[in-house]
Amino acid sequence: MNRSPRAAPVAPDMALLLLVGALLLVGLVAISSASIEYADWHYQNPWFHTRRHVVYLLFAVCAAAAAYRVPPAFWLSSGWVWLFAALALLILVLLPGIGREVNGSQRWLPLGPFTLQPSEFAKLAMVVYLAGYMVRREHEVRHQWQGFLKPMAVLFAATLLLMIEPDFGATVIVAASVFGMLFLAGVKLGHFLLVLLGALGALLVLVASEPYRIKRLTAYTDPWADPYNTGFQLTQSLIAFGRGEWFGVGLGNSVQKLFYLPEAHTDFVFSIWAEETGFVGALLLIALFAALIGRIMWLGRRALHSGDPFGAYLCYGVALVFAGQAFVNMGVSSGLLPTKGLTLPLVSYGGTSLIVCCVMLAMVLRIERDTRLPGRRS
Repeated sequence: MNRSPRAAPVAPDMALLLLVGALLLVGLVAISSASIEYADWHYQNPWFHTRRHVVYLLFAVCAAAAAYRVPPAFWLSSGWVWLFAALALLILVLLPGIGREVNGSQRWLPLGPFTLQPSEFAKLAMVVYLAGYMVRREHEVRHQWQGFLKPMAVLFAATLLLMIEPDFGATVIVAASVFGMLFLAGVKLGHFLLVLLGALGALLVLVASEPYRIKRLTAYTDPWADPYNTGFQLTQSLIAFGRGEWFGVGLGNSVQKLFYLPEAHTDFVFSIWAEETGFVGALLLIALFAALIGRIMWLGRRALHSGDPFGAYLCYGVALVFAGQAFVNMGVSSGLLPTKGLTLPLVSYGGTSLIVCCVMLAMVLRIERDTRLPGRRS
């Protein structure tokens, strides 16, 4: 009995894999260098954060491998489940005695030796849900008000919970990603601009409603006016950039990480990287992110041309999340934007962020692979 030859397995996109691998390697090196003195002082172990990051990285790779095996049809049909799970976690973290409060923000759920940050999971859930919604309600989204306002109601619920924590940075990224996905899906420009202007107005009200946000905004315009209080983080970050010059002071030789720059291995890891590798190293990292985001957008466009709108919208959403976070993190570090705590994807220290980013990229890889399967329309 003759058997038909089995089709050769389709390899994942090597360009995307190489870009992700390069960023993960940069992150491991940057975190190890930026955290070594801090970890030695606080934990009597200079490699404390490095070891934890390696553990997070192993979890992230395992989670990504599992997500890669899941067909996109599963995410399409279960998007609302992940959305409700994300909203439930955002509510859970706000309950007294359950969520952990750090520096005035209640954003973390303690899970033994590790912590879960629901806002990171909410970004993934919103992208998956909205990509599926735009496929199911394509005509409504493009031509009718109710198709556009329904996701706005979901966005309002998510951002309200995020602002109660408060997590202003995650709120901006989630809102920007949702608006970007709707725009790329082809909503009416009039509808889009009207709601966007309303959202910007609400954003201004949120900024003006809290004195500490106003202080951050004014400190960003002139951090040297109060370099030891409101402008402390930004001035120390700018000093790091200045010390880096063209080629940096060398890996491990940063001075700003010696208790001058707070959150050196998380929110301001880009500043330490720029100090140690200089303008050339900072430009290389920016180029890696630009290439990664551009590749994901291109894969999304190819998925759309292959007759997979869900895959295309999901790729667009992932690219927007990465672009938004990278732009905000680097903009804050360089003084382009007001100070706001937000991790640099794949580079900053943070287990939940790393795992969610790797899962999102695995989903993109699976979509790209499926577009090249025999029988798909090219």
